[in-house]
Amino acid sequence: MLDEQELSYVARAVALAEEALNAGDEPFGSVLVSGDGDVLAEDRNRIAGGDSTQHPEFALARWAAQNMTPEARAQATVYTSGEHCPMCAAAHGWVGLGRIVYASSSEQLSHWLADLGVAAPPVATLPIQQVVPGLAVEGPVAEWDEKVHILHQRRHTV
Repeated sequence: MLDEQELSYVARAVALAEEALNAGDEPFGSVLVSGDGDVLAEDRNRIAGGDSTQHPEFALARWAAQNMTPEARAQATVYTSGEHCPMCAAAHGWVGLGRIVYASSSEQLSHWLADLGVAAPPVATLPIQQVVPGLAVEGPVAEWDEKVHILHQRRHTV
């Protein structure tokens, strides 16, 4: 069960996802929080320019590798609007970041996009634990997953 502070980080990740959507991008956002509860970095999806690797989770993994000790990375949590894709989960694992909390799961997203007639992504949708075994992962967050669903509906409905 997430406490109020953790729910505020999830809320910020969803707000970043909405910022991405409003900027013409896919609705994804993430927040990197230290083990002490300090927000260290945040980002939103930036793939609209044509580089499909510009995911916020990947950007935060790079930021952590450049700015945090291995010990601090292990104590950190990434709060995100959607479960990490395999590319982002791998980056998270390679730099040794700690726990992930996601508002909505990849399985939910797959169903939502299929219901909207959106083609499946070019990369397999896998749960984070299949990419990074043993990582602490929490989600979906019932208070926020429907808000993420609405963002994806907005993105893919004319």
